[in-house]
Amino acid sequence: MYRLSPSFWLPALFLPLTAQAENATYQADPLVVTGSRYQASGWQLPFSVNRIDAEQATLGKPGVNLSEALGSVPGLVVQNRQNYAQDLQISSRGFGARSAFGIRGIKLLADGVPLSNPDGQGQAATFDLDTLERIEVLRGPFASVYGSNSGGVIQLFSRDGEGAPKVALDTSQAAYGTSRTRVSAEGGNDRAGFIINRSHFETDGYRDHSGAILDKTFAKLTLYPDDLSKLSLSFSELDQNDTQDPQGLTWSEVKTDRRSAAPNALLFNTRKTVDHRQLGLNYERSFVASTWQSTLYSGTRRVIQYQSIPVTAQVPPSNPTSLTHSGGVIDFERRFHGIGNRLIQSFNLGNSLLTVTTGLDYDYSRDDRKGYENFVGSALGVRGNLRRDERNEVTSLSPYLQTAWQLGKLDLQAGLRYSHIKFDVDDRFIVGNNLDDSGSVTYRELTPTLGVSYTLRQNLNIYASWGKGLETPTLNELSYSGPDNTFGFDLKPATSEQFEIGLKARVAEATNLQVALFQIDTDDELVVASASGGRNSFQNAAQTRRRGLELSLESHLSETLRANLAYTHIDATYSKDFTSRNQLVESGKHMPGIPANTLYGELAWQPVGWFSTAVEGLYRSKLYVEDSNTAKAAPSYALFNWQARFEQKVGAMTFNQVLRIDNLLDREYIGSVIVANDNGSPGPAGRYYEPGPERAWYVGAGVQYQFD
Repeated sequence: MYRLSPSFWLPALFLPLTAQAENATYQADPLVVTGSRYQASGWQLPFSVNRIDAEQATLGKPGVNLSEALGSVPGLVVQNRQNYAQDLQISSRGFGARSAFGIRGIKLLADGVPLSNPDGQGQAATFDLDTLERIEVLRGPFASVYGSNSGGVIQLFSRDGEGAPKVALDTSQAAYGTSRTRVSAEGGNDRAGFIINRSHFETDGYRDHSGAILDKTFAKLTLYPDDLSKLSLSFSELDQNDTQDPQGLTWSEVKTDRRSAAPNALLFNTRKTVDHRQLGLNYERSFVASTWQSTLYSGTRRVIQYQSIPVTAQVPPSNPTSLTHSGGVIDFERRFHGIGNRLIQSFNLGNSLLTVTTGLDYDYSRDDRKGYENFVGSALGVRGNLRRDERNEVTSLSPYLQTAWQLGKLDLQAGLRYSHIKFDVDDRFIVGNNLDDSGSVTYRELTPTLGVSYTLRQNLNIYASWGKGLETPTLNELSYSGPDNTFGFDLKPATSEQFEIGLKARVAEATNLQVALFQIDTDDELVVASASGGRNSFQNAAQTRRRGLELSLESHLSETLRANLAYTHIDATYSKDFTSRNQLVESGKHMPGIPANTLYGELAWQPVGWFSTAVEGLYRSKLYVEDSNTAKAAPSYALFNWQARFEQKVGAMTFNQVLRIDNLLDREYIGSVIVANDNGSPGPAGRYYEPGPERAWYVGAGVQYQFD
């Protein structure tokens, strides 16, 4: 008997609900700036952009990482590794799916400041969700207006301190020895505002050897020198010491003990320490028909990571004097800074409005990077002899021009950006048979974008957009991709061409519907060339095609009931044969790490002001884990979560309590995969799988005091 998949029947559950909203009051479209760079209704823009406000993103949730906030955005796949040493894995329409750690291929911004390095590698852990005002997520062709490595854009905005001063204290306890405490103060008036937030998080982790302690600090001062200008100063800090890394498991290890760590993770005590500090400044000045915006930032990042590279890979028995391997301990200190300036000018042309944005982005990072052996004699997981000493610099300079022309029901958008990214390596470890790997490589590309939207009816917009994109290799991908694990100066950037058509509709006045169809063709896609000794090298070997459908539905069913639905279907395949790790990968094979179907649904109910509850569900189809599609795919799964929140006001004090249960049905599932983590032998020995937690509870309580 044929069974309907959740991707069919779950959307059907929401259709009758939307019909009930006919008499509800329509909520105005929220304004967004991502994509156009000026405030505009997402309704009229010719591309896919979603806004998630703080209430939807954080209420009733732990507030630990972005995976809690982005489930309702179609096109995004957010995999929580349950491994704080490697951060989240986020992909947008397939961009970023191959990342083994951190986030790549997606531009991350916080208050205009990049959380991505100029090479495209980024991290989301530094942002503080406690101070969130909203998140804006852009997918499709217009993401390339943010430069190279922008397969999608996730932009986070912190709120400004305003109103009477208030202080707050929150604490929570959760499964697997998890706890979190937060203290904050904020307030402001028409001349200045401030926010100070400090949080402490610690966990034993769901899996063995996955404990973590994270301390975050965020401070922001907002000044209004006059009625036409605004100045914001912000400081963020992340201290993450000796975070344990359980690494990936083989499929047989998952079936035997899904909570175990990889044997070598215990043997070498794999762990990571991160110290990140960053200052940011934003200035905005309004004139009669124009706005000037400037962003300036600077910071440092120190990382010490102990890996499980085998001793024999670092010192081969056949050549014990070899010094070509960079070792099993990574130690680098990064200094980074940048500036972005833009002028937004509007021209009233009779019955039309032309808006022109011109800008220039400059980003720079310098890594003083060392590598050490991860052993001393027979002792493993300790710092040994120096094996790498180099300076890595990445410089990005990108001028751009964007125009938007509103002609009644017609909206035309165009963009042009020139990306110039230079990698420079100064090798200072030239010893024995380890030769000088110094050198540089520069990538240059002009990326145009075009879009048009048309209002067919008052409640229906259609649009189409096109654009070209650029994705450079990251420093880590370049580092081992040359001959004998040297720097891969010959690697080319991947270039893509994207098309998107869609519609945006208002159904029954209280329901917003967005549907998008897209196609992405990429040349010179980066894939794994070889994997040995704990290192992956990369090559430009593939052409790929990604076709898909995105659907999102937001409905205020009544004054007390709200529903959200997000569905994504994507067919991501290689469109040209290539050879990887001495194995032919034929055209038509699926790109790993990209599920064909993802479905998210949420139903939230707030019958009275002091109580709210919500249930959410997530379905994800199977994930291929390597290019040949021969290894065991991570199975599909469906999860349901529930939360309830209570609030009481007593004079100047507000109390709140939260109860949450994740994975209500106690399903066993693979939360994320590490693509091609098989040391060159795709198959059952590959350590691709990172299991997600079983049923887990969370309780929290907080108090806020507001001064008169």
